Amino acid sequence: MAISRQDVLTIAKLARLTLTEDEINMFQEQLSDVLEYAAQLQTLDTTGVPPTASALPLNNVMRSDEVALSLDNEDALANAPDSDGRSFRVKAVLD
Repeated sequence: MAISRQDVLTIAKLARLTLTEDEINMFQEQLSDVLEYAAQLQTLDTTGVPPTASALPLNNVMRSDEVALSLDNEDALANAPDSDGRSFRVKAVLD
């Protein structure tokens, strides 16, 4: 399935891209190749293959949410370069 020059220009316009003639020709060829490969994949027999979002098994990597002890203000601010006794003090990044 070949993509037309007009299709490339339409996609470029939607993406707000300005393309040179060389880029238009290059993308026309590349996008056509991608669509041809997708068409090849459509011909594969996938009966008996369960749908999946990932080829690898996924495990939850988040730890359980449990109440635990934390640092008090004095310990948290012990190595701070500058603090006001209650919080870290940093230079302003916005004027």
